[in-house]
Amino acid sequence: MLQAFSAVIFDMDGTLIDTECLYKQVMTQACRELGYEMSEALHRSLIGVPNAESEPVMRADLGEDFPFARYNTRMHDLLEQEMAEAIPLKPGVFELIEALNARQIPMAVATSTSRPDAPDRLARAGILPHLKALVTRSDVTHGKPHPEPFLAAAAALGMDPGACLALEDSFTGVRAAHAAGTQTVMIPDLLQPTDDIRALCQAVMIDLHAVREAIARVRA
Repeated sequence: MLQAFSAVIFDMDGTLIDTECLYKQVMTQACRELGYEMSEALHRSLIGVPNAESEPVMRADLGEDFPFARYNTRMHDLLEQEMAEAIPLKPGVFELIEALNARQIPMAVATSTSRPDAPDRLARAGILPHLKALVTRSDVTHGKPHPEPFLAAAAALGMDPGACLALEDSFTGVRAAHAAGTQTVMIPDLLQPTDDIRALCQAVMIDLHAVREAIARVRA
């Protein structure tokens, strides 16, 4: 059951924007075009990992000669092609935002995506105007699972982290949010929580509609 909170910090990919399946598709394709195969295990290990930190993970699996710079450029080109017409959203995004706005609860995003991609996607999705703060990978020294992104978001909101509800879909994000001292809720996307991840969460919920319904029962 959720406890009282004064602000909400969202993850972006996989929580607000339905991009994790797209990421898997374009990551696999970019690897294949370069003559490499991305295994399911490798992909799972990269979910929620900031782009800058993914290079050593990929080289450890695919070999030190893996052309990461070429892969990274091609992967992002493919991703932009997929999102050129519209930004796909997770179910319940605007219903939850509307409910939070009605209660005057400030919102922020703490994402592993860098600038300018993160604000551009949030703007195109219509989410950016509802945010009081946005912390991207470009804005912090340490990315998730380090707590800095959530600590920075809480500070930008003028809140103690313990007064913030954090919504995440990845193991990396859950670890970061919990380490920051937020009340952490996981909304699984491609990864179902393990016992150790579940232990870091106040709750695990099926989607943002369920989050909205739970929040309605909490006095902020």
